[in-house]
Amino acid sequence: MNQAFDYQGKRVLVIGMARSGIQVARLLAGQGAVPILNDLKPREAFGDVLDVLNGLNVEWRLGEDPVPLLDQADALVISPGVPIDSPAVLEAQKRGMYVAGEMEVAAQFAKGTLIGVTGTNGKTTTVTLLDTMFKEAGRTSWLSGNIGTPFSLTAMSSQPEDILVTEVSSFQLESIDTFHPRAAAVLNVTEDHLIRHYTMECYIAMKRRIFENQTADDLAVLNGDDPICVRMAEGLKARVAMFSRKGEVAEGAFVRDGQLVVRLGGREWTLCPTREIGIPGLHNLENAMAAAIIALDLGAPEEAVARALRTFKGVEHRIEFVRELNGIRYINDSKGTNPDSTVKAVDTMDRPTVLILGGYDKHVSFAALAQHIAASPQIRALIILGATKDQLRKELGQAGTVIPAEAETFEEAVETARKLAQPGWNVLLSPACASFDMFTCFEERGEHFKAIVNGWTEE
Repeated sequence: MNQAFDYQGKRVLVIGMARSGIQVARLLAGQGAVPILNDLKPREAFGDVLDVLNGLNVEWRLGEDPVPLLDQADALVISPGVPIDSPAVLEAQKRGMYVAGEMEVAAQFAKGTLIGVTGTNGKTTTVTLLDTMFKEAGRTSWLSGNIGTPFSLTAMSSQPEDILVTEVSSFQLESIDTFHPRAAAVLNVTEDHLIRHYTMECYIAMKRRIFENQTADDLAVLNGDDPICVRMAEGLKARVAMFSRKGEVAEGAFVRDGQLVVRLGGREWTLCPTREIGIPGLHNLENAMAAAIIALDLGAPEEAVARALRTFKGVEHRIEFVRELNGIRYINDSKGTNPDSTVKAVDTMDRPTVLILGGYDKHVSFAALAQHIAASPQIRALIILGATKDQLRKELGQAGTVIPAEAETFEEAVETARKLAQPGWNVLLSPACASFDMFTCFEERGEHFKAIVNGWTEE
């Protein structure tokens, strides 16, 4: 395993002043480094969000090209939004400088038992459920990472007896070095983020890196129903546990006689009937299995795990019920940022549905989603918008789906959905795309959807 970098007295160029960049700069300053704060945007573009760095021993180099700043730095730390093949990273690597991402730096200073969860879909639900399980068990649990709270913030407060539950993206895994979770999971892998990773092979390789530094004392959890995940198990040093909703596994989680069962190290737990799990859908059964395996392996009592499975009701922006108005139910799945995620949302619809699709172009295919929609008995109307509108129109047409309505703005899309829906129907926002063509993040898109819907009055 690689050794952590010694930041004491070092000048560290930190690129990207979003939430992760800000918090890793605070962490580095607290460890005796001198962070050089860089972003292409000038200081005035940030408002007051950078004020937390005032008074620290940092240097401000905002609005500048980062490459010339490498001359003044001993190491480079990048935020998740900075690609590993960006000019500054490539130049730093060429010079032999130490390069790490925010997740890696935080891991070098964090105290406690580290859990890492990745996958194309289900990460946020799984880590939030895990956090709930450990809190039910009376443990101090920190939830951070790709979920929105930077891991660096957790690292500054964590203690050795704590549980550190981290959601880890493929972007963050690009720049790890010593990152070593005691338990790690890959929930599933489907096509996503090819605008960043270029090929599916590279994307898969990034996901598998979560197991890179594990040893025989650690736990690797994988989806036994996902062929890509099954192949990932080959050559791992850690103990491997699979979860499957389709059949029994030797080590891991499965369903027997309608009950969620976990089997680990010769011990078996029957946790609860699957119908009592508080989050709906077959995909959430998989998420629940992964969380239960990790929680039980790390010592959470069976009663706490079962209680969390029954009481946890899901996360905001993921198949989130907003309201019912004039007999129409409005559902916010703004976190549906790739086709497979939207497939899962469509599968949870239990009545006629108007689906809103489209957004930022991540260079992925919608062909499988289009075929799924065409075969769905519940999708009765479609509205498409955003940068992917032309591609969606083409691939939906090739699959023989209903002719979609089109919208120029997000507001128009939601209003059109309201007009198309009939009493007893759903309106589902599940774009299958990122939000960056219209919003800063999927959270902002989901909040805007909820604000529009909650602003309407009964007719």
